[in-house]
Amino acid sequence: MNEAFARRLTGVTGIATAAALIVEVPLYFVYSGPPPDSNVLARLLIGIVALAFLIVFVTAFRELVKRVAPAYEWAASTAFAAGLVYATITLVSSGLEAGAVIAADRPVDPTIAVSGTYILYGSISRLMLAFFLAAVGHIVSRTRLLPRWTGRSAYVLAAVNLAFVPSLFFGNTPAHFYAANGWGTTALMGAILSYWLLALGISTYRSAARTVLSGPSSPRH
Repeated sequence: MNEAFARRLTGVTGIATAAALIVEVPLYFVYSGPPPDSNVLARLLIGIVALAFLIVFVTAFRELVKRVAPAYEWAASTAFAAGLVYATITLVSSGLEAGAVIAADRPVDPTIAVSGTYILYGSISRLMLAFFLAAVGHIVSRTRLLPRWTGRSAYVLAAVNLAFVPSLFFGNTPAHFYAANGWGTTALMGAILSYWLLALGISTYRSAARTVLSGPSSPRH
């Protein structure tokens, strides 16, 4: 995998992940009470597709760093591991929600009914994303891999995610902003991540053209 291809793959999968998440998040706010099964299963399916793209994204990003700045491969591996753990626990949460909805004989709100997902979607996901974003921010701030704004924004989002880690102490009411499964802890953070990934994906994909035009370059540290 050469640098230009790694940039394109990282960019395309970042955009695809973001697009799926952008479609998914609003589906959580369509109904005020327990949503119909079709709504829950549709948003879970879209989320599963987004997570599949995310796995390819973090893999391609690690390969890109290995090509461009091998001295920071350790940080890229940290970002990869944190992203993979985040995707895994979110996939598990999706499976638990889907199973509860499929098995129920009436509409249920899995964000309340499936208690096992409270901190999986909340505190645990926020911590894993904080590790991922901090690693990305460190790599970008120390190299010329991507524009500086990507590194600075990654640090900011890492701090915001860390701020939501203690939300597990504040109940389980989804309508509350700061709760284990609150809309701020889960939906808002997911929406912010999706738009950040969209901007990052576009920037990374566009950088591939500049790489081709400038020709092969030595690794940057």
